[in-house]
Amino acid sequence: MSLTRQRNVLLVCAVVLVIFCLGLLLWHLHSRTTAASAAPETAVPHTLASSSNDTSPTTLYAHNIRLHKGPNFRIYIRWIHGQMLRTHPDVTPSFDDPDSFVLEIEKGVVRANIGDVANYLNANMPSDAALKNISIVPDGDQLKLRGTAHKVISMPVELEGTLSSTPDGRVQFHVARITALKIPIKGLLGGFHIQLADLVHATNVAGVEVSGNDIIFDTQRLLPPPHIRGRLTALHVSPPDIEVIYGDASDDDAQLAKWHNFLRLNGGTLAFGKLTMQYVDLTMIDATKDPWFDLDLVNYQAQLVKGYTRMTPQAGLEIFMPNVGDQQASNQSEISLEWLRDRNRSVPADIPASVKK
Repeated sequence: MSLTRQRNVLLVCAVVLVIFCLGLLLWHLHSRTTAASAAPETAVPHTLASSSNDTSPTTLYAHNIRLHKGPNFRIYIRWIHGQMLRTHPDVTPSFDDPDSFVLEIEKGVVRANIGDVANYLNANMPSDAALKNISIVPDGDQLKLRGTAHKVISMPVELEGTLSSTPDGRVQFHVARITALKIPIKGLLGGFHIQLADLVHATNVAGVEVSGNDIIFDTQRLLPPPHIRGRLTALHVSPPDIEVIYGDASDDDAQLAKWHNFLRLNGGTLAFGKLTMQYVDLTMIDATKDPWFDLDLVNYQAQLVKGYTRMTPQAGLEIFMPNVGDQQASNQSEISLEWLRDRNRSVPADIPASVKK
């Protein structure tokens, strides 16, 4: 065999060997990929996978809470039972983002101070609102809404009517009588050509709609978060408050006043500050003896810093909190690295004595 032919044979053998090796390599890689895809999913713990995307609702219980809704309004929760629901499926509810959740009330009793309602309306009316300087006066089971109407000339106006709920959970104020310059206006029209729509513009007051002789308030749009919704079954004028009943709630005020003031959350996922709590087990408790637990969920952190937190045997958290605006100086200070390096330094003074033993 000539030298040239031998070289050609060797070259062909080498090429065949390389192709064979590549074939073995590709087959091996394919086998590993197939095996990995066929491997059971139990390689990743199911509990971890589900808990990281836990969208289940958080059960809510609350008693005797004065809940701040923005800087200019508060509601008084005598008691409620419901759920904290996320407003976006992929966003974890967070106290740091009050728009991330809504409080869905199954049943309960909530009150709003009539004077607070008037003050809130005055503080949040747009500059071109037709009715200003609003005051609200209870009159038996009715309300009298007084203000100054601006149409051609300024004149005092009084709307008298009753409160009720709409099927979709809004608050309806049915106007039975309008008085301008202390003169009744028949059929809501008179010599000054004032109509109900002139007094409350549905187009420039968010959450307020005028329909016939009714002013309808959508509290979820009118009031700042955290928003509350639920099936309203009754509204009562109970001076100095307006009382709202959700579901088949009972209203035994004497018994309800005996309960501690607290907010309790169970289940689901909740974020607050740097923490995200899964399978929520959180109770916020009023540390004072006041009739109402003054709670501002939007600015909760200042209350937490001045309070006392402990973990339960079930890995839950109990937080005893002072009222909003409690100016008592806090002795709490952050533990520094220097403190950790010296075991002779005393435990901080704000740590309870039972923990130091």
